[in-house]
Amino acid sequence: MKSIASGALAVLLIPAAYAALPGDVAEGQRLHQASCTGCHDASVYTRSNRMIRSLDALKHQVEGCGHAAKKDFSPAQLQDLVKYLNDRYYHFQ
Repeated sequence: MKSIASGALAVLLIPAAYAALPGDVAEGQRLHQASCTGCHDASVYTRSNRMIRSLDALKHQVEGCGHAAKKDFSPAQLQDLVKYLNDRYYHFQ
C-alpha cells in the first residue's frame, strides 16, 4: 500500500516539476514558429536517436541554434523557448 501511495504521489508531482521551469510556453511556441521552423520541423525533437538527453543540453542547444539562425534572443526569450520545447517534447525535470 505504501509503495502504491508513493508511486501515485510521484506521478502527481511530475507535471509540477515541468511547471517549475521558468518561462512562457505560449511565447516560446511563438518564437519557435517564427525562428526555428525555417531550419527544421518538429521531427528533430521526436526522432528515436535525438541527441538532447538533459535539460542542460537542451538549454545549450537552444543557445547554439540562436547563433546559427542569426537570432539575438534575450535571456527571457531563450528561457521561453526552453520551456516550450521541454513542456512539449522533452519533459526533463
